[in-house]
Amino acid sequence: MTAKYAMVDGNEAATRVAHAVSEVIAIYPITPASPMGELADSWSQVGKPNIWGVIPDVTEMQSEGGAAGAVHGALQAGALCTTFTASQGLLLMIPNMYKIAGELTPTVIHVAARTLATHALSIFGDHSDVMSARQTGFALLSSASVQEAQDMAMIAHAATLRSRIPFLHFFDGFRTSHEVSKIEIIDDETIKAMIDDNLIADHRLRALNPNAPKLRGTAQNPDVFFQAREAANLYYDAVPGIVQAEMDELAELTGRAYHLFDYHGVADAERVVVMMGSGVGAATEAVDRLVASGEKVGLLTVHLYRPFSIDHFVDALPNTVKDVAVLDRTKEPGAIGEPLYLDTVAAFAETGGGPRVIGGRYGLSSKEFDPAMAMTVFAELEKAEPKNHFTVGITDDVTHLSLPVESEWTEPEDVVEAVFFGLGADGTVGANKNSVKIIGENTEMYAQAHFVYDSKKSGAMTVSHLRFGPNKINSTYEIRKANFVACHQFNFMEKVDVLEIADEGATFLLNSPYGPDEVWEHLTADAQRAIIDKKLEFYVVDAVSVAQAAGLGGRVNTVLQTCFFALAGVLPQDEAIQAIKDGIKKAYGKRGQVILDKNYAAVDSSLAALAEVTVPTQVTSTKELIPPVPADAPDFVQRVTGMIAARKGDLLPVSALPVDGTFPTATTQYEKRSIALEIPVWDPEICIDCARCALVCPHAAIRLKVYEPDAVANAPDTFQSKPWKGRDFEGMHTTIQVAPEDCTGCAVCVNVCPAKSKEEVKHKAINMVPKLDVIEVEKENYEFFLSIPEWDRTKTKPETVKGSQVLKPLFEYSGACAGCGETPYVKLMSQMFGDRTIIANATGCSSIYGGNLPTTPYAVDDEGRGPSWSNSLFEDNAEFGFGMRLAVDQQTEMARDLLTELAPQIGGLAAEILDADQSNEEGLAKQRDRVAELKRTLATMNSPEAKRLETLTDYLVKMSIWILGGDGWAYDIGFGGLDHVFASDRNVNILVMDTEVYSNTGGQASKSTPRAAVAKFASGGKPTGKKDLGMIAMSYGHVYVAQVSMGANMTQVAKAFAEAEAYDGPSLIIAFSPCIAHGIDMATMMAHQKEAADSGYWPLYRFNPSEEAEGRPAMKLDSRAPKMSFRDFAASEGRFAMLARANPEHYDELMDQAQHDIDNRWHLYEQMIHVERTAEFEDEEVDE
Repeated sequence: MTAKYAMVDGNEAATRVAHAVSEVIAIYPITPASPMGELADSWSQVGKPNIWGVIPDVTEMQSEGGAAGAVHGALQAGALCTTFTASQGLLLMIPNMYKIAGELTPTVIHVAARTLATHALSIFGDHSDVMSARQTGFALLSSASVQEAQDMAMIAHAATLRSRIPFLHFFDGFRTSHEVSKIEIIDDETIKAMIDDNLIADHRLRALNPNAPKLRGTAQNPDVFFQAREAANLYYDAVPGIVQAEMDELAELTGRAYHLFDYHGVADAERVVVMMGSGVGAATEAVDRLVASGEKVGLLTVHLYRPFSIDHFVDALPNTVKDVAVLDRTKEPGAIGEPLYLDTVAAFAETGGGPRVIGGRYGLSSKEFDPAMAMTVFAELEKAEPKNHFTVGITDDVTHLSLPVESEWTEPEDVVEAVFFGLGADGTVGANKNSVKIIGENTEMYAQAHFVYDSKKSGAMTVSHLRFGPNKINSTYEIRKANFVACHQFNFMEKVDVLEIADEGATFLLNSPYGPDEVWEHLTADAQRAIIDKKLEFYVVDAVSVAQAAGLGGRVNTVLQTCFFALAGVLPQDEAIQAIKDGIKKAYGKRGQVILDKNYAAVDSSLAALAEVTVPTQVTSTKELIPPVPADAPDFVQRVTGMIAARKGDLLPVSALPVDGTFPTATTQYEKRSIALEIPVWDPEICIDCARCALVCPHAAIRLKVYEPDAVANAPDTFQSKPWKGRDFEGMHTTIQVAPEDCTGCAVCVNVCPAKSKEEVKHKAINMVPKLDVIEVEKENYEFFLSIPEWDRTKTKPETVKGSQVLKPLFEYSGACAGCGETPYVKLMSQMFGDRTIIANATGCSSIYGGNLPTTPYAVDDEGRGPSWSNSLFEDNAEFGFGMRLAVDQQTEMARDLLTELAPQIGGLAAEILDADQSNEEGLAKQRDRVAELKRTLATMNSPEAKRLETLTDYLVKMSIWILGGDGWAYDIGFGGLDHVFASDRNVNILVMDTEVYSNTGGQASKSTPRAAVAKFASGGKPTGKKDLGMIAMSYGHVYVAQVSMGANMTQVAKAFAEAEAYDGPSLIIAFSPCIAHGIDMATMMAHQKEAADSGYWPLYRFNPSEEAEGRPAMKLDSRAPKMSFRDFAASEGRFAMLARANPEHYDELMDQAQHDIDNRWHLYEQMIHVERTAEFEDEEVDE
């Protein structure tokens, strides 16, 4: 049999099998498992059948719990089913998993194993999720590589049918799920040979069927439940033998042999490590190195973890073993040890003793585990008294459990290793996936790619690790010494030692705005020294200019990919260029010929722009790397935040980190990312003081201040100022200033600016200029700008656009995407109410840009007040915020009761506090002064009541609860809780930032996604209409509801926020938030918002129940009747255009239906503005 190879990642490897043997697939997005659902959906949409010629029905559910429920139901009705998940999603499936297993129903859940949220959320990989499912009755089957992700998926689907025991097949999130590797694929004929059709027939016969009625899911009593639970024992006893038989069958068909426990090492090993998952690759290399030096060591890889077969486990180990170290990639606080360790100890105990066993933890949240760490564990085993319950890979200076790693590690010489430093959304990762596929599929070489990125949005550094060589690659760890280093963002050279990773004689490719003759003088001394000392071959290309000339904007990936192949010499140049173009067509073909032609042009222009730099013999630069945080930053920021920002967080000891996950706010001000190529500069001569640029800035990088004219007496010569034109701040001067190192260069401000020069074409009151031309001047200007006193909150009207924008943003410089449609709303909320706000944030984009380390964007005012923020989970955010309201109300009531009780001793101040009007800024300021006085008074009192009141005084000043999240939370997974909060009468404010997709997980469809839009999980265009969340909330009658769009009506947005905050009850603001997933130029996102309103797709309204008490209708329409068609609006967005190109007939059909939706909704809303909900009846006649 001729082997067939493919370059795939772990997610695709598993999904290939799952889709081929399933009939019903229920999906829901969660990182890092989402690509499995995306692939299954896209394959079914294009008509790819399973092995029986049937196209699997792939359906997105509202949550992972819903997906598990759908799978359970489909299984009961006789279908072959699967689903995919990770982390918290798996926890939501657990109740159904108990049922599925208890009913002996064959299925497979594929899990990209990921950390569970504890003190913090982490999207990265370990085994804490799958270990939480080990009691469900599912068999647990582990894969350690991309090849195994495919093969174990096959074994799991075959074994579940034969055993009737459901399987959870898992592999490590990111390390395996996203690693691209060359594997030998299983073809359909092999899959058919592995699946017994008779077992499928048996499964169908067990299905619920009215022609053969049966009942399943009874309620049982104590008399029989216990016995029934034990009745399935024989089925579990049979699983190990069945799995091994399926492994043997696969070996017979493919030549790849597996066992429940695979041993690797010398036959007479005395020290053995036991583990499972991707760490096996690194441990295997360590074993080979140690065996080559004469050491008697081995590695036992666990595949079938549940049911745990003691006999197979013991038989797999050499009988010479004296010491065993068990490595668990999870932590169970309070337990005697971690799960695999406890199973190993129990296994030896049940067989009469055995070797000495120690356990250790490694690799939590994808923490690196490399061969040197594995060698350290082997070395520890050699000690007379090895440390038990150790950790490896960290420094534990608190409980002193960590093993110091001192071993050196060098990788095989026949492997070429390349590392690429890029910026999220610049295309580096996508290009490198394409590159490694070109190498793996067009040469005889093996290839591997692993990508390191944090959970921030686009704009964070990405590091791509590519390996290729003549032999199979098992290196499941990051590259330490690279033969090729590429830096795709020049500003990284000022902040990061990218050449630390370069091996001697390596090739260095730099994307540089400076040519080969001038680039040297712009490098730091460290970079020059590294280039000289390591004898690097140094090349530059101005990829930005090439990309812009081709019409690709800042996406430099195509240019730098072409240069990589030219320098690496892996393929002949012509062949490489053709392969690149083929990859471009595959990746961007759906977006149209124009996009393809732009990328082709960039490829053709790249090599001419590539130039080698003649390296001088001496270091000439005096520049040093910019510190990650400034010297005047607080101590914690210096010690902890700065280390993380400098990419040295791995070096932080345990003692440096907060024990409960609590971090200080207001730290983004110290992280100067400086990622923009162009930044806006203000022209005061044209400015009309509309404040729009400041309002729409997604990162609070454009600030507006008004001040007394003499406040700028000592300003730098370049600092710009002008008299305020309007009456709101009469006599004041104003400045609009950019924060040059915090701006992301999105240009939303320029696009929204209405003030245009009459003399100069395209010149406005704010204009984009190359950052390098103005950076030093603008840094000095911004520093001075910050020194100007903030405007007095009591002297403005926050409910207006201008009034809100003179207030300091208490949400600044977040890690959101450039041009983010969500963050302007969060920023506005922080300006209007941030000094008194507690925020409950649903997991999603807003929790990542709001709370992702190293820095936090929520800030404080001059008095130290600011938003206090927390994230619980995805599904429970409404309840989480509701609980905050309950706590604040209860403590406010307690404080008022105590103050009333102590009033005779406190005097008139008590009454003033209790009766205070806190409905406006002036009232709040006065109340704060009174409470400050109360605190001073209480400090002199010694009664228990006074001491209790001291702890509660802050609650005498109004606190606002804001519940934030996206449409995935509000429309789908969290809707049940949200509906319950609607039904309450509690004063909570809910802000739904509606991007119409699951933006955080990559753009999957939600119930908010409009009809006809293409999204992940809806690759054929969403066939159903958008859920009307506002109408649902309005149906309660007592919920304040506003649907807003900043680009359509800025004044309405400010009013809606003010009204929601003032309303004493639940309020809901649904804010249109364009996203890069819409396929638009994000610089124009405000214009898109206006068009959405003009088309009637996004009508603006406010529903205020308070109005009815005044005899006025509650509903106000704030936008006019539609004046453009939905088709015209949709034509400007890629998410609709993709369907128009792929399936024009279906597109036309859905467009007509979408227009019908809009027309009907507008008709309904027009009627609602005249509706009076309060009933009035004439007196009824009463019988005498």
